[in-house]
Amino acid sequence: FDYLKGRGVSDDLIEQFTLGYAPSERTALKDHLINKGFLEATLIEAGLIIKPEDGGASYDRFRNRVMFPILGPRDRTIAFGGRALEAEARAKYLNSPETPLFHKSDVLYNYNAARADAAKSGAPLLVCEGYMDVIALHGAGFRTAVAPLGTALTEAQLQLLWRQSDEPILCFDGDKAGLAAAHRAVDRALPLLKPGKSLRFAFLPDGQDPDDVIRRGGAGAFAALIAKPESLADALWARETAARPLDTPERRAALRAGLRTLIRGIADKDVRSAYGADMAGRLQRMYAPTAPAYAPRDDRRSKGGRN
Repeated sequence: FDYLKGRGVSDDLIEQFTLGYAPSERTALKDHLINKGFLEATLIEAGLIIKPEDGGASYDRFRNRVMFPILGPRDRTIAFGGRALEAEARAKYLNSPETPLFHKSDVLYNYNAARADAAKSGAPLLVCEGYMDVIALHGAGFRTAVAPLGTALTEAQLQLLWRQSDEPILCFDGDKAGLAAAHRAVDRALPLLKPGKSLRFAFLPDGQDPDDVIRRGGAGAFAALIAKPESLADALWARETAARPLDTPERRAALRAGLRTLIRGIADKDVRSAYGADMAGRLQRMYAPTAPAYAPRDDRRSKGGRN
């Protein structure tokens, strides 16, 4: 567990999240479970072992990886995530495949525990990128952190978030990839918004994840970042106004038309109306006419008479 220790994961956190290790041997888990009486077909269906399409011998899906159990609604393990310990591994993180028990688009890592803590504390759910982010935040006292399983947020995951928090906070790196992830979340959430249900965004310093922020500045540094998150409307406006130059009437008209199209996609009529009014106000403030500093005098009038 040198990797976990190097990342500052304590023994208590290892126990709380039931972290484990998959041996590097090709069939260690397969042999162990078959000796316990499990059928090979069951292990394949559960996603624990892989049967090659060429008919070769089956082998363990996870090898030489730190293992993260993924819990279902009843706090039972339904899948695993594995972090490679070899630098040359083809995939740094590997999740269980889709199985009868596990549909990754419907699951958030640590959701049950985070939801329970949010209900007690009143704190919003915090959405970060991965397993280690959740564990680092939990260890620093932010116990409402969850993570999607290597994909952009899905509709089902948004509904899980809104089941507990009216405005969960999405924590993204401030780099290009983090902004792209935030923009995907905006597009996914916008049509689904309901009165009182939205998202907020906290952007971390470029190149830093939550663990980096906490290591460098302590829990207080991360608390400051999530204390004043951006609203979804602010994130939408920032994206659309940065997407194109706005120095001509035609380009400003394109901004207005693009916003109108996005707002039209909001299903709830009250939220749609509120967004229309909000964006119209922003446009008006941006392009409000101002009186010229100097108004040229009409020489003809000043001289009197007509030519």
